[in-house]
Amino acid sequence: MSIWDYTPKLDIWTGVMVGAVLLAAPVVLPIVAGVVRPVVKGILKGVLVVYETGRDLISDTFEGAQGLLEEAKSEVTDD
Repeated sequence: MSIWDYTPKLDIWTGVMVGAVLLAAPVVLPIVAGVVRPVVKGILKGVLVVYETGRDLISDTFEGAQGLLEEAKSEVTDD
């Protein structure tokens, strides 16, 4: 497989870039986390609202079906 045969070019610039990323990470990661956290929190709130709405809708549907079934049973037993 050609994907597994790939070997990156290792030279001085690769080491410089790795070092720069390691030096910048303690500064950049808290900034990124501060931006991403509210976005993820908003997405989770939306998912919870959709979940609760769906759960209520399904519950109401089953209650309606149960009432209809009980009404049909009572009509059958009355006949």
